[in-house]
Amino acid sequence: MIPIAEKRIAVTGGAGFLGKHLVKRLIDAGCRQIFVPEYPEFDLTVHADVERLFLSERPEVLIHLAAVVGGIGANRNNPGRFFYDNAIMGIQLLEAARRHGIEKTVVLGTICAYPKFTPVPFSEGELWNGYPEETNAPYGLAKKMLLVQCQAYRQQYGTNAIYLLPVNLYGPGDNFDLQSSHVIPALIRKCVEAVQSDREEIELWGDGSPTREFLYVEDAAEGILLATMLYDKPDPVNLGSGMEISIRDLANTIAAMTGFRGRIAWNTSQPNGQPRRCLDTSRAEREFGFRARTPFESGLRKTIDWYLGTRNEQRALARV
Repeated sequence: MIPIAEKRIAVTGGAGFLGKHLVKRLIDAGCRQIFVPEYPEFDLTVHADVERLFLSERPEVLIHLAAVVGGIGANRNNPGRFFYDNAIMGIQLLEAARRHGIEKTVVLGTICAYPKFTPVPFSEGELWNGYPEETNAPYGLAKKMLLVQCQAYRQQYGTNAIYLLPVNLYGPGDNFDLQSSHVIPALIRKCVEAVQSDREEIELWGDGSPTREFLYVEDAAEGILLATMLYDKPDPVNLGSGMEISIRDLANTIAAMTGFRGRIAWNTSQPNGQPRRCLDTSRAEREFGFRARTPFESGLRKTIDWYLGTRNEQRALARV
């Protein structure tokens, strides 16, 4: 077990959605030496900036959350960027961690790394049994190569690097930009805006049949903390809630919770994405005692309330 409160910790992506929640959880756990490299001071795609990070901050623990990521539309529009930026950031950080003798490196992968037709629930042993869903493949494969690097460096250099596979996250502070957001914040925003402008219809992509699993962001932060302290093996580990809901049922749930009573128009000319997603989460519970605690509708309510509060604040400021 790593006495994490005593360590100097670098959290890439620590100013982002998941990162802010993780930094707060680390502080709650007693950590006081936390460094968050932020762009543009530290561009993690640039070798010199990565090297400067390790020389100036001398971290003992590296938690790599930083990613260039988005929903189906963003993935489809930016396959080259999503591949290069995610691959090069992770490759350079892991190599620097090796050369600088970092005590523990934690790498966050993605559920998009799993094959398109993975048997449900997804077990970690299925990770290499097929090609990812096409719209997510460049991003998913770039992140999956970091698992290869973690395992190769452990084998050759004795590097203590672990690899976690979080499912789709949601919660307060999520990205609600419709050009790059994932499904829950996009649905919340569309429903709220429709209610506030008295629109009778919203359009959603696909036919609503795919299923997804979601993990509340505070639960994800807890899982990362536990893995950082307690897990030191080469095998990848899923982080999820073990639930599964169709996009159609999710849309109906969010519509009801936001007060939208209009029509949902399904645009079947747009892609569905991966047919099903639901994780086998038994390894995380067995290896480091992680189990998601937040009921899904409770997490949705907190997310909706946060978005409404932020939206109201912005409108109030605009009137000043």
